[in-house]
Amino acid sequence: MSAAAPPSTRRALTLAFGLYLLWVLATYLLEGRIHTLLRPEAMSARLFYALVANSLIGIGGSALVIRFLSRAGTVSTEQAGFRGLGHAALAVVIGVVIGFAFYALQGAPSWSPVVLINAYAQVLVGSIAEVLVCWAVIGALSQSVLQEGRGGWVSLILAAVIASAFFGVYHFAHSPPFNQVPVVVFLSVIGLVTSVFFFLSRDVYGTITFHNFLGILGVIRALDASGNLSAFERPIVPLLVMAVVAIALLIAAHVLWLSSGPAPMRPRVR
Repeated sequence: MSAAAPPSTRRALTLAFGLYLLWVLATYLLEGRIHTLLRPEAMSARLFYALVANSLIGIGGSALVIRFLSRAGTVSTEQAGFRGLGHAALAVVIGVVIGFAFYALQGAPSWSPVVLINAYAQVLVGSIAEVLVCWAVIGALSQSVLQEGRGGWVSLILAAVIASAFFGVYHFAHSPPFNQVPVVVFLSVIGLVTSVFFFLSRDVYGTITFHNFLGILGVIRALDASGNLSAFERPIVPLLVMAVVAIALLIAAHVLWLSSGPAPMRPRVR
């Protein structure tokens, strides 16, 4: 980056980090402040949090920012992880295999299919928002900005670290134990694993699939520690419906806003 970034870059950075701050604030107000995810009985609060913070801001807001970045020639939709159907299908399969292996190797607190499906559905809406905000927007934009005057690998590594750090810091807006410093540091390190998957695959669908397996472990352990895991031993229909709605919203945003092809990348003024 040059000492003074051009106006287009400043606008892109302002928009991206503004989205991040809005998402974090909404997460704190609707989840961390009132411990929403630790209260399985508070279904209306959980759904409202998922709808506003993760669906509207995390998914919808990210799609709009990526559309702006693409049209401005700052980050293409492919750089942000939106590619073809065949690429997405392969990335999802790889994400399932590697993600399930990670879950098993970390101690798998439950093998109940119902618990796993409920937990996967609960975390999925947040995982979609996390991947879009932290990696498709901040990670891709950071790499695009940092590659000026740096090698490709240097900018990629720095972007991976930045995306992972923002992912970790975001958890200060959550309920315990996710807002504690050791957990935030640990999640930032876990974020590096997601960064590797995202920057190697360049696919949001596969990254979301993989990243979600990393998330269900913490949720199941937190519910078990709080004595609320039994609530997940039967299908929780609202969670399943919200997960389907979030996936549909992501696909709709991709098809309607992000599939028209990126604008040609303009050379930056140095």
